[in-house]
Amino acid sequence: MPTGKVAVFTASGIPYEIEELPTPEIEPGGVLIKNTHAVICGSDLHGWRGDGDGPQRAIRRVPGHEFTGVVHSMGDGVDSDSVRRPLKEGDRVAFPFFNPCNRCYWCIRGEHHACPHRGRNNHQGLDAYPYCDGGMADYYYLPQGHYVYKVPDELPTDAVPPVNCALSQVMFGLERADMDFGDTVVIQGAGGLGTFATAVAAEKGASKVIVIDGQQPRLDLVMKCGATDTISIMDYPTPEARVERVRELTHGVGADIVVEVVGIAAATLEGLDMVRTNGKYVDIGNIGGGSIEFAARKIINNQTQWLGTTHYNPWIVEAALQFLVRVQDRMPIANVISHKYPLEEINDAFEFAEWHGREGGSTANRVALTM
Repeated sequence: MPTGKVAVFTASGIPYEIEELPTPEIEPGGVLIKNTHAVICGSDLHGWRGDGDGPQRAIRRVPGHEFTGVVHSMGDGVDSDSVRRPLKEGDRVAFPFFNPCNRCYWCIRGEHHACPHRGRNNHQGLDAYPYCDGGMADYYYLPQGHYVYKVPDELPTDAVPPVNCALSQVMFGLERADMDFGDTVVIQGAGGLGTFATAVAAEKGASKVIVIDGQQPRLDLVMKCGATDTISIMDYPTPEARVERVRELTHGVGADIVVEVVGIAAATLEGLDMVRTNGKYVDIGNIGGGSIEFAARKIINNQTQWLGTTHYNPWIVEAALQFLVRVQDRMPIANVISHKYPLEEINDAFEFAEWHGREGGSTANRVALTM
């Protein structure tokens, strides 16, 4: 079996190191992926910076969960993807970045996103699991029981890396919220997830898609992706002003669905006030820690359905690929990678992604590592 380069994360504030590690023996039903692109996601930056109390824990591991590649080799019994399309070496593929066990209380009910055993192997660390098992590496291993989908020929490769994170996550969030045709949707944040959420909500038939952000380039982009209204934090600098503006745009009712993709706990406190009575709040971004405190009546009296959403069910990846095929000529979201760095320059790439997000560049234009 080949060996491959991996970027090793040890702890926040410590530069990544490049190491060479062996790939695993491919078991029956397994697939070895040769990675081509890994995008620096907002949660990767949280861990790199040391935000909150989540992904920055000290453990030697391979980072990267928003990525894609081609089939390098397949184990016995694999000749098709998860919807039985023929699969061969060299085919471009997309896949979930976690593997549900398919043998627990949640999985047998079809709740694969909630499988308590769905964690990726690299969370165990390289000392316990000594081979490539993250996106920021030459190879990634899909074990038996995985899900994998052949990428449609119509899609450019640069469109594919965010499929298994940003796009699938917001698609599943809106699916869990049972968004109906004609709903009003507010999206807090216009980065990568927010841009995709805008496009998905518009495509699903929202009557209004209101997007909130502090960077004008992002707000300009979401207007091309289906937003009907934007709220600039520069123009509405306080939470109270932004809540009031949402009320104005929804004729005093509030939004049917509010989606949080900012990743700041305080945004949740603000967003809950934008939800109409008996509406829904989809909380996706707050995965890195941070606490909020409020009176219980804020939720109970408003009868708000608060949906914390992490991961997604496997069928969403295929739906995301077909969504991109359908809208790529109408919305500028198929080519979201704006800057590329080789894997060996990962530390420069993270420095640039950090600056790009804070200095006016739209982080919907993702920074990618190439292998």
